[in-house]
Amino acid sequence: MNVISKEVELPGGFFLGAGAVASRVVGINAEFMPIVLTEAEGRPAVNGSYFSCINPVDGQCLQEKYSDKFSDCHFGLMANLYACEGKPGKVIEVLAKKRTGDQSLVTALRKALENHYPDKSLALGGTFVIQKGKAKIHIMPREFSACPLNTNDEVNNWLKHFEVCAPLICQSVLVSKDPGLDLRIEHTHIFSHHGEGGHYYIDTTPDIVEYVGYFMPAEYVYRIDRPKETHAVGRD
Repeated sequence: MNVISKEVELPGGFFLGAGAVASRVVGINAEFMPIVLTEAEGRPAVNGSYFSCINPVDGQCLQEKYSDKFSDCHFGLMANLYACEGKPGKVIEVLAKKRTGDQSLVTALRKALENHYPDKSLALGGTFVIQKGKAKIHIMPREFSACPLNTNDEVNNWLKHFEVCAPLICQSVLVSKDPGLDLRIEHTHIFSHHGEGGHYYIDTTPDIVEYVGYFMPAEYVYRIDRPKETHAVGRD
């Protein structure tokens, strides 16, 4: 994370978002919820991140503080991150309840931006809380797949799916449409203070769900280590 802060020309910046843990550091594969104030001159990084993995004892969700076990700010595979100065200021507040369509809150926000600004690519990052209801999530298995996963069905069969209960804290990064950088256009991870967390899909209780969120537009979009060969598998 400290390297990324310099790559995006914001050393000492605050980062949140969704990604994967560094398996070589953690020793397993797991979902990563980064909350990091990166290092600056004369100040070390402050790591408040969480990660969720499959509990080897009972096969259920196991969420832990990343900083309780690992002192560095490494991540692995990929991450979608929102970076800012971490200072107080104006934000976009989103209040919503009782879902009537088939889209998640994040997809609804992204589609609204895409429809209103069809000729532009706009990005948002922020945090929202599911105050009431339940949500569908997945957590990657502790071990990487022994064979390639070539379709979305193969990916979904490999992942472990759960239903988790509010209150849930969700970190989200979204782009209204890909500006030609081969981006994952939305990515949201959940953590909680009752030990449940992972990759967010959508709420499962549309009649009672309640959301409150705070977002900021991005001034720039950075694509770091873009692969030469790409695919669309596993991007939902």
